[in-house]
Amino acid sequence: MKLLKPSWVSHNGKPIFSVDIHPDGTKFATGGQGEDSGKVVIWNMAPVLREEDEKNVNIPKMLCQMDNHLACVNCVRWSNTGLYLASGGDDKLVMVWKRAAFIGPSTVFGSSSKLANVEQWRCVTILRNHTGDVMDVAWSPHDVWLASCSVDNTIVIWNARKFPEIVASLKGHTGLVKGLTWDPVGKYIASQADDHSLKVWRTMDWQQETNITKPFNECGGTTHVLRLSWSPDGQYLVSAHAMNNSGPTAQIIERDGWKTNMDFVGHRKAVTVVKFNPKIFKKKQRNGSSPKPSCPYCCCAVGSKDRSLSVWLTSLKRPLVVIHDLFDKSIMDISWTLNGLGILVCSMDGTVAYLNFSQDELGDPLNEDEKNAIHQNIYGKSLAITTEAQLSTTIIENPEMLKYQQERQRAEQVNHRMTHEAQAHKLTSVVNGESLEDIRKNLLKKQVETRTADGRRRITPLCIAQLDTGDFSPALFNSVPILPGSASQLTSQLSSDSNTATSNLDPLSTPLGSKAPDDAKDRSVASSLNTTAMKSNLLLTTSTKMEPMKALDSRFTERSKVMPGVTISMATPSSEKEPCCVVAIPVAVLKLPTPTPQKAFTLQVSTEPPVYLEVENDVSAVSGAKLSQLRCSREGREWDTLLPSRVITAAGSSDVVAVACEDRMLSVFSACGRRLLPAILLPATMSALHCSGFYVMALTACTECTVSQSLLTQQGVPVIGLSNGKSYCFNSSLETWNLIADKQDSLVQCADFKNCISSQDAPVSQGPLALTQGHNLNAGRLASRLSSTPHHLQHGMTLVFLENQLASALTLRSSTEYHYWLLIYARFLVTEGSDYRLRELCKDLLGPVHKSAGSAWEPTTLGLRKRDLLRELLPVIGQNLHFQRLFTEYQDQLELLGNK
Repeated sequence: MKLLKPSWVSHNGKPIFSVDIHPDGTKFATGGQGEDSGKVVIWNMAPVLREEDEKNVNIPKMLCQMDNHLACVNCVRWSNTGLYLASGGDDKLVMVWKRAAFIGPSTVFGSSSKLANVEQWRCVTILRNHTGDVMDVAWSPHDVWLASCSVDNTIVIWNARKFPEIVASLKGHTGLVKGLTWDPVGKYIASQADDHSLKVWRTMDWQQETNITKPFNECGGTTHVLRLSWSPDGQYLVSAHAMNNSGPTAQIIERDGWKTNMDFVGHRKAVTVVKFNPKIFKKKQRNGSSPKPSCPYCCCAVGSKDRSLSVWLTSLKRPLVVIHDLFDKSIMDISWTLNGLGILVCSMDGTVAYLNFSQDELGDPLNEDEKNAIHQNIYGKSLAITTEAQLSTTIIENPEMLKYQQERQRAEQVNHRMTHEAQAHKLTSVVNGESLEDIRKNLLKKQVETRTADGRRRITPLCIAQLDTGDFSPALFNSVPILPGSASQLTSQLSSDSNTATSNLDPLSTPLGSKAPDDAKDRSVASSLNTTAMKSNLLLTTSTKMEPMKALDSRFTERSKVMPGVTISMATPSSEKEPCCVVAIPVAVLKLPTPTPQKAFTLQVSTEPPVYLEVENDVSAVSGAKLSQLRCSREGREWDTLLPSRVITAAGSSDVVAVACEDRMLSVFSACGRRLLPAILLPATMSALHCSGFYVMALTACTECTVSQSLLTQQGVPVIGLSNGKSYCFNSSLETWNLIADKQDSLVQCADFKNCISSQDAPVSQGPLALTQGHNLNAGRLASRLSSTPHHLQHGMTLVFLENQLASALTLRSSTEYHYWLLIYARFLVTEGSDYRLRELCKDLLGPVHKSAGSAWEPTTLGLRKRDLLRELLPVIGQNLHFQRLFTEYQDQLELLGNK
């Protein structure tokens, strides 16, 4: 480590309250007190970094001085792009600066010397709203918003794309607000004030997420600033000026549950500023040594009123370095260089110190791809993955794409607040009277994610009370099971040689470790399916698997259930890609075992191409219900989905994947992971499952169920409700009962698609799907029973829920609801960047460009022309520049087809 105190960085002996290094590392800004006004100075970084440049008289040290502020400047912050500089001061103003075209050197106004400004920076906007001194300013990720806080107890969020528009004014602090920091993935902003509290606010609705007071109750006195900081992985928030056992600390707040169990200790006086290094590090590899997997860690600098600076690594229990008496007065601000190896510190004594570390001391910094991979593993595909800088440099190749981009920007500017309210109202109608904002207020935050040694993701299950939701009408009646017709050919084949059938099918369950039942009862053939799927050669990318910031033990609950009796379900399709009628007839007794649920298992379901299925049960617990995860890998491409029950067996081919769960539900997915139809209710627990091409065969054990309610939709679809809160509709083409509603379905409870609902969408509250699901949901009781979920898990649950809704509307033959959920599903895919599912959806709607006698594609669905639906989806796709090639491809094909 090297330490330098450049004496030429000075405000003529006046205090320097803030310092910030430009993102490109070529300059830095200071803010503080001037002679009779506030002063902002931009300095050259080269003389700080290199001694020869410091001695070279031809290399300027000061680049520009701005004296526009009428009073002391408390904070200066560069935008993430480096294009703008924001400053806030005691004159209650926030000024935004931008470099002007070079017009030659100018003399600093009021200077007695001939001191010249090498660069010209002009104030492009003045933001007026605060009624007191502005103490801190902060740019959001991707420079969408600029936040400022003041001694007037408020935080103002400014629209950085349209100054001086105010997005929100956050009120709730009862003391002077002296520090701000943004969550690196843009979901929260945190503030700290003299009222002995730290508040976290949601950027989704600008409401308070949590209020933390315990670590600050003992705090006496005050500090000039309270600069808190968020770790670059987003997992930790560190505050200034906390106390623990009467000793000053910097409190560490965990994002998971906002727990306050750790802190940085050792400073003798109050902590004034905390600043995380922008880089995430991994352990330095010695020359010649083989690389070993290591847990990434973060680096944090802490400054205090005791005039000392400490630097911490989250991988160490003690500080990496402590520098005492670095200044004559309190430390006021800290700034890291973008490469993570340099740090500038300023003090109220009017001086600045620069520390330079080596990679041997801090470690190897992760590159942006590795950092984004960590963000994606923790939060899913968020804005942290697709940076605004990347979008801004994307060339728009299609004039229609440009039109949709411009329309989107105009709509956002004109209808931002109106749309937000309309979306909240729409969402309320979906969940019967309670928006997600209200539901989130009482969420439990206990979920912990970790990884095992083999790289599998584990989420510690949490026991949460079951939802108490409305049941069906108490009017009960006896129902007779509906049995499909029979096929004599299948009867004779199975009856004549039951022993052969038994011997051939026994090995299917052997890998699952199950045993054959001792008793055998009467068996019958029940129903399964053959379904529509499309072969896909799309490229699926596998996200890099990174270890989390901390590891915790995972727990699993095992439960075995073996049911005697067997039913064989077979599909007999009429053509390769068309749904088929399924036959069921009594057959001879077969002694088939029932698989026992396992924690996890992997199997190869195809060799050409190689397809692997990985099942992991009980990956998470949401509202008392455990989720299971299915992951499919195919030639380096990967997709995954969540299921609300434990998987007991799975099968697949190069065209479809089928999964049977413990709750007797059979789910079928396309080669790209898209759900093809709602889950099928099997008459009994699954015994064995087979897939070949587009064919699926299911062998089940026998059981019975009781119907508590039934209805017939206007489209002629029978719907039944069971006393356990599940509703099913009868699929006449497949002769199966498909699940369409479940009052205990955790996917419904945690799906978040509010941003995908448009104010122009026609209401569907009276559709058969909405009415059926409305019977099963009692939204008034949801709020206190829900569990908050990490972004990646919520993304998966929302995706599964939307696909269920789309498939259910199709099975119910509800064209209005199908159209409604199709638009929401497409918007969600576009927003989350789900390339492969979106392409497969477009391919299905477009169909073959040229007619073929062997094509099974139907041009309409539920009376809606598929290509008209695709035309309606194109403006949605056009709102994301990453899909402009996809947009152009399908727009051109639709133009060639005309009105066909």
